[in-house]
Amino acid sequence: MREGYTVAVVGAGLVGDRIVAELRRRDFPLKELRVLARTARRATLAGEEFEVGVAEPEAFDGVDIAFFAGTEGEKGAAVQLAGEAISRGAVVIDNGSDFRMDPEVPLVVPEVNAGAAKDHNGLIANGNCSTIQMVVTLAPLAREFGIEKVIVSTYQAVSGSGRGGVEALEDGREGVYPKPIDRNAIPLIGGVGDDGYTSEETKMRLETRKIMGLPDLEVFATAVRIPVHTGHSESVYVELGREATLDEVVEALRSAPGVTFSGDADDFPTPLEAAGDPNTFVGRVRVEGNVAQYWCVSDNLLKGAATNAVQIAEELVGVRV
Repeated sequence: MREGYTVAVVGAGLVGDRIVAELRRRDFPLKELRVLARTARRATLAGEEFEVGVAEPEAFDGVDIAFFAGTEGEKGAAVQLAGEAISRGAVVIDNGSDFRMDPEVPLVVPEVNAGAAKDHNGLIANGNCSTIQMVVTLAPLAREFGIEKVIVSTYQAVSGSGRGGVEALEDGREGVYPKPIDRNAIPLIGGVGDDGYTSEETKMRLETRKIMGLPDLEVFATAVRIPVHTGHSESVYVELGREATLDEVVEALRSAPGVTFSGDADDFPTPLEAAGDPNTFVGRVRVEGNVAQYWCVSDNLLKGAATNAVQIAEELVGVRV
């Protein structure tokens, strides 16, 4: 491991802010930290003042690792600039969805498939926020019992929509969601496909299969936006490969990396406890035969985005936290 790395963070929004905070909190070995965006300006990220540079090809000269905070689509930063960063010697860790299902791009959650981070061609994808917290909890069950089917309902915070989602809740900003979010629940995250599933629900199915290396795993998701600032919650139903006891399932979850176990069946985590914590919280565990059910909560801006991205970088450079 070298003494320090030149790191670029592309994007000065909520996720970019958390990436900077996580790099500092986890004491990532930095030689230089650059923040890039569409326009040059002064900005405060994680309580630190930055001269934000323009995200253009030359800005990646000398960069070792480039975090793209998540702007997506043909006009998004990753599609426009990831190749330029890679050609200049950087490894790109992309938080958006553009490359996740590319068979040539590893999709990594370190607690689940850390080894995949080494097998890259300059680009590594960070998973969807709701997928990441779920696979962290599914992985120990898969290792211990095998898993055959997953049914999940999500209850996702508005910060998953960026600053616009937060403003929609706090200030009544219109146009972010199809219906008002205040005191409401909206079972529609992303566009609806021909099969009736939203893009968020489809991401959870396909990404879970790829991350866990289970291409035929049955995954059925219903994704719901709720009026919570930070922290996604999920109700998860898992059909295991064999019968298990409650004690066995609890022990598998309690000892899993990245999981904080909240307690007995009458105990439960909520987004308020999860906010600001990089782990995934699990509670309300129930087991009957080969079926396990539980509730999990995680900070969508941390483990669901920034923390996972920085953990990927740590895998690349050999840091252990």
